[in-house]
Amino acid sequence: MTKARRLPSGRLSRLARLASVGARTGASLVVGRGAEAAAAHAAEVLGSLRGLAAKVGQMASYVDGVVPEAQREAYEAALSALRAAAPTSSPAAIRGVVEDELERPIEQLFADWEDEPFASASIGQVHRARLADGREVAVKVQHPGIDRAVEADLANASVMQGIVGAVGPKSLETRRIFEEVRARFREELDYALEAERQTTFRALHAADRHIRVPEVIAERSARRVLTTVMASGQSLEQVALLDEPARRASAETLWRFVFKGNLVGGMFNADPHPGNYLFGSDGVITFLDFGCVQPIEGVRLDRARRLHFAALAGDEAAFADRCRELLETRGGAYEDAAVAYSRKCFEPLFRAPFRIHRQYVAELMDGVRDMKKLMFQKDGSVVALPPGMVFMNRLQFGFYSVLARLDVEVDYAGVERAFLAEAGLS
Repeated sequence: MTKARRLPSGRLSRLARLASVGARTGASLVVGRGAEAAAAHAAEVLGSLRGLAAKVGQMASYVDGVVPEAQREAYEAALSALRAAAPTSSPAAIRGVVEDELERPIEQLFADWEDEPFASASIGQVHRARLADGREVAVKVQHPGIDRAVEADLANASVMQGIVGAVGPKSLETRRIFEEVRARFREELDYALEAERQTTFRALHAADRHIRVPEVIAERSARRVLTTVMASGQSLEQVALLDEPARRASAETLWRFVFKGNLVGGMFNADPHPGNYLFGSDGVITFLDFGCVQPIEGVRLDRARRLHFAALAGDEAAFADRCRELLETRGGAYEDAAVAYSRKCFEPLFRAPFRIHRQYVAELMDGVRDMKKLMFQKDGSVVALPPGMVFMNRLQFGFYSVLARLDVEVDYAGVERAFLAEAGLS
């Protein structure tokens, strides 16, 4: 585990450190040299900042197409440490948070408590403990000051929102979209809300013998402390080395967890990075971290289901219609590009069995860049993503990148038809 470090929470100090990452990274990409040093600097700075800055580093470590191929290996190696071992907060500071939140000394709350965390991430760190009844638990505790750090990052990000709003068409609705992003990230600071969502996901998948969501210990949880039953398992990198049948089974379970959550439960767990999955030797996958969840409700859920039904039926015309309906487009070049991009995203269903590989994910990233160019042409066809759709892009960037690491052909359409039929939605 990395050493404890003080968390910078001032807006200007965080902005200056982020600027240093951008300068060194940009220079290394332009000249094609110094990737290792620039990547190491990025990992050190983003890790020490934690909060939203560390989330950016985590995503860059595994999302294909973010960094040019020639420099990908250096950045992936340096930034991957952020997924499981961001810098930690001191034992005294963490004990203070636990005792303030649960209003009792740690010795009264837990029979055993380990001061050394076994994991640390962007918002909090996780400690091993044991309850009086003997159960081993994982206690996630927020980094002291992380709320101020997140607010500082959101304030810095709002500068970019203002720039985009000034030069882009008004139809982008940058203010509304930024508020949606702000709301999701602020929710990650509320562990009581996360506990509710984790319990809901646990109930949704309770009958699935390959999916495990750890039980929340409500009496040892609060707004900044979340206690769950301990879980263990292999990492994605380890599972990616297994034989093809084992990798296929894992990919099927991952797809079922994500899309059953979306289409049956009306919830998208919008933080699909590899550190949130623990792979058991028995084929069971344990799913962690429910802090960033995007509800999918009402007409939005109905439209999403109909889009998937069209893809499962292989009906190209109906899919295009459902896509226009879901994205609320209004004709023109942007609509054509949005429908074409969405169709490419649904290749795993249209062409099942399908192998999601890294080049395919990188091509999706290229497609997003092409669509962004259209946004600034001001031809009148551009529309903003409808409410609730902003974080859905993490499916293609985050979740597909995870599946690409397994690099196996899977009948994703068959997986989806099975759980939809089980839910009476076929």
